[in-house]
Amino acid sequence: MQQRSRRAFLKAAPAAALFPAIARAKETWPARPIRCIVPLPPGGGTDAVARLAMQHLSEALGVAVVVDNKPGAGGTIGSDVVAHAAPDGYTFGIATSSSHAAAPVFRKDLPYDPVTSFTAVTLLGTTPYVLIAGPAAGAKDLPGFIAAAKAQPGKLVCASLGISTLGYLLTRQFELITGIELVDAPYKGSGQAYPDLMNGTVAVMLDNPTGSAGLVRENRLTALAVTQPSAALPGVPTFDSLGVKPFDDVFWYGLVAPVGLPAEIAQRVQQTLAQGFLADPGRAKMRALDVTPVFSAPQGFAATMARDTRKWRDLADRLGIKPE
Repeated sequence: MQQRSRRAFLKAAPAAALFPAIARAKETWPARPIRCIVPLPPGGGTDAVARLAMQHLSEALGVAVVVDNKPGAGGTIGSDVVAHAAPDGYTFGIATSSSHAAAPVFRKDLPYDPVTSFTAVTLLGTTPYVLIAGPAAGAKDLPGFIAAAKAQPGKLVCASLGISTLGYLLTRQFELITGIELVDAPYKGSGQAYPDLMNGTVAVMLDNPTGSAGLVRENRLTALAVTQPSAALPGVPTFDSLGVKPFDDVFWYGLVAPVGLPAEIAQRVQQTLAQGFLADPGRAKMRALDVTPVFSAPQGFAATMARDTRKWRDLADRLGIKPE
């Protein structure tokens, strides 16, 4: 009997020894710099939101948080890097309505599942869409642009971040509602499209005000309409008010980590960011980017990703778009 007890003790001892080590690892996190992958280039709204949030996280945790831009394929390349990283709390990624809700609508070969390949950490915030126009649009308001596009079917060029993005999907919906036909011109990021909008290479783009509102205020681009009232562009009418409806969706930004991230780390990051941005001055900084702060708990963000994936798949079905 004593021998059996001794053997059982020796067998259990190695496993038991792991628990203090795991506890110590969680207690000492973070012990080195953290990387946050932004799946789009610098200069756009996603990058601006990420840098603001990660700056606060760095200051609150007392370690460097390095923003690493890995653009391509509408945000799916950088997101795949996050999905395959170690779930040790040292790699996070920015998720968006495009990379984690719209992408499954368009791609059969998506290298990750937007829900099961990640640990949802927090929904950061939401922002409306704005239809921005350059000189090639031939109009300074939405009715004028629709008329110009109808007079030149298949001629006016619309910038997008690629066919796997929510902006592209909503542009197709806009075309269907208004009866116009635009030519798609994909870019890796909004920041790369702005110069071509200003020089007349492309006519319009359905964008988020976070990146382009400053160019509108400087009269370098024109905002034709927004999907929801915009704090950054207060005088711009909504699509609904101009008779283009239903067209009132918003874009969201979130923070994810590889699947398997310890719950304690996810909760600590979510709580740290919520404390920094659900009250001023952090909230005011988010609002200055035309982002409404949300900072939901991990479970709530996971539910948002799953719900929106179903929503955009339903819209794609109505538009006759099939994944390729």
